[in-house]
Amino acid sequence: MKPYIEKRAVEIGTYIVEKSATVRQAAKNFGVSKSTVHKDVAERLPQIDVELAKEARSVLDVNKSERHIRGGMATRKKYAHVH
Repeated sequence: MKPYIEKRAVEIGTYIVEKSATVRQAAKNFGVSKSTVHKDVAERLPQIDVELAKEARSVLDVNKSERHIRGGMATRKKYAHVH
């Protein structure tokens, strides 16, 4: 694995843990695709830093379980001004 990819995987993992960030937020922050974030966290990070990988995976699992709630809130906000 190239050094810049290892560095990015660690940075993404750290960002997700520190900010409780979603995959989408991490992707936007680092200028990469959501697929790249998934691959970095799920495949690359465990080879580099097992503990950080577990923590990041845990945060992403929580975000995934809450995703339907955020979607409902966004829809409510979108139509709140309509009477």
